[in-house]
Amino acid sequence: MVRLLLPSLCRAALLLSCSPVLAHPVPDSPQWLTYSGNKGPGKGRHIVLISADQEYRSEQSMPMMAGILSRHHGFDCTILFGVNDKGEVDPTMPVYPKKGQEAEFKSHNIPGLKHLASADLVVFFTRLLTLPGEQQERIVSYIDSGKPMIALRTANHGFRGALPYKIDGKTVNFGRDVLGGSFMGHHGRWHADSTRGTIVKELKGHPIAVGVDDIWGPSDVYRTYKEGTGLPEGCTALVWGQPLTGRNHDDPPNPGKEPLPVAWFKTWQTSEGKKARVFQSTMGSGKDLESAGLRRLIINAAYWGLGMEAAISPTRSVDYVGTYEPLASGFNYEKLGVIPKLPAAYK
Repeated sequence: MVRLLLPSLCRAALLLSCSPVLAHPVPDSPQWLTYSGNKGPGKGRHIVLISADQEYRSEQSMPMMAGILSRHHGFDCTILFGVNDKGEVDPTMPVYPKKGQEAEFKSHNIPGLKHLASADLVVFFTRLLTLPGEQQERIVSYIDSGKPMIALRTANHGFRGALPYKIDGKTVNFGRDVLGGSFMGHHGRWHADSTRGTIVKELKGHPIAVGVDDIWGPSDVYRTYKEGTGLPEGCTALVWGQPLTGRNHDDPPNPGKEPLPVAWFKTWQTSEGKKARVFQSTMGSGKDLESAGLRRLIINAAYWGLGMEAAISPTRSVDYVGTYEPLASGFNYEKLGVIPKLPAAYK
């Protein structure tokens, strides 16, 4: 009996050893972070999250979101960071040269942008970057690929100058043209009030809104279009942001401030006529993303962008994987405890 059983066991072991294992599409490196997808609808899909802002602690929030997307939803995730000359994630790098010292101004640097080529979706969280030409071209290649994009908070003014991207001879503005709205000022009080997000009544059944409730965050509402106008043609407002009178969840609305869109979606048409799904949220600071409602909204947007609406579930977890204690937003880095760290510090 034992002699008959052993060959069967060996054959089973051999079959298991030969079963295909989907490797993460990006090799491990001290320059970026990778998260291999667990079981879930996103298995085999690759999301790249770019963290390169100086104010809203994306260096903490993007690893948190990658942990959720990989552990609970099955996506392979890669986080690319803006780093300094030492290879450290450095939100303290200036975005403008000092007067009279323009020649000494250092460009920003995001190692690993070549891996955008294997991305199925990119999440942009950048702010006023000056990047080398080769890195700009890799970003433009993705934007013009027809693949989906998510942009958070400062990404709508994510680059200091125009990217090398033209369609029909006209320079494309990443915020205004691709995303559907660039930063035009603080509609709410900067670092003094907060935002309550409400799903547009007629769109409560939209896939991105499934299971989403209680959107709140301590960042203020951005204005992205001139007063008396609205979102550009082709953009659909999904969440209205009402400025509150303070920075607490239950503070009352500010009666002097009308709600403005803080999340919308649209289609971007590339130079070759390909159509890419785009989602922008002007909420998204590290503290904003303590809101489970906002996390679910963004994760649903990832499914929607990838054409995976049927896999969206109101009950699939958006809970943290591990501890998440984001520092407050702002530029007072010493007071806030913001210091340059190697990428591994954020895993």
